[in-house]
Amino acid sequence: MGLEAQRKAIETLLEGKPYQEFIEIESGKKAKRPELEKAIAYCRKHKTKLVIAKLDRLARNVHFISGLMETGIDFVAADMPNADRFMLHVYAAMAEEEGRRISERTKAALAAAKARGVELGKNGKVLAAKNRQEAAIFAKSVAINFEKLGITRDMKLLSIACKLNEANIQTRKQGVWHKVSVTRLLNRL
Repeated sequence: MGLEAQRKAIETLLEGKPYQEFIEIESGKKAKRPELEKAIAYCRKHKTKLVIAKLDRLARNVHFISGLMETGIDFVAADMPNADRFMLHVYAAMAEEEGRRISERTKAALAAAKARGVELGKNGKVLAAKNRQEAAIFAKSVAINFEKLGITRDMKLLSIACKLNEANIQTRKQGVWHKVSVTRLLNRL
């Protein structure tokens, strides 16, 4: 169920009433879910109900669902708005089992594809090569400034980082330089 479909399900359930939206991008398998934590805090503060599109979008874990119930936060799933606590436990158990089966099917399909000779992770290898190439080009563009800044390869890493930071030359991801980022830069040259 895509984000637009989830939003539509929630809006249908709420019948045009205003709501505060939180979009969690982390997997339901993960314990650390920052947007969900914000949504729960919001519900506590405003004494309102947590509305989700589908129970399995919230979690595929009975323990998590029952833990959420114990927090005292009321929640409703748009795909089963009349479900009581018992039904939510049952559906959570079914979602957990479905998640386990999906995982098994995915592993089996990947193993079968690998056995047929399909190259897995091909896109990742292409992206990695592209990133290496871009990083090498960036390293050369930074190295052009070394002589002007008085940077030599025999300098301490922290000294190089300080000189680059003082010259307002940012890292490839627009950050500040540290010993590790200088090491990576020098290795690319």
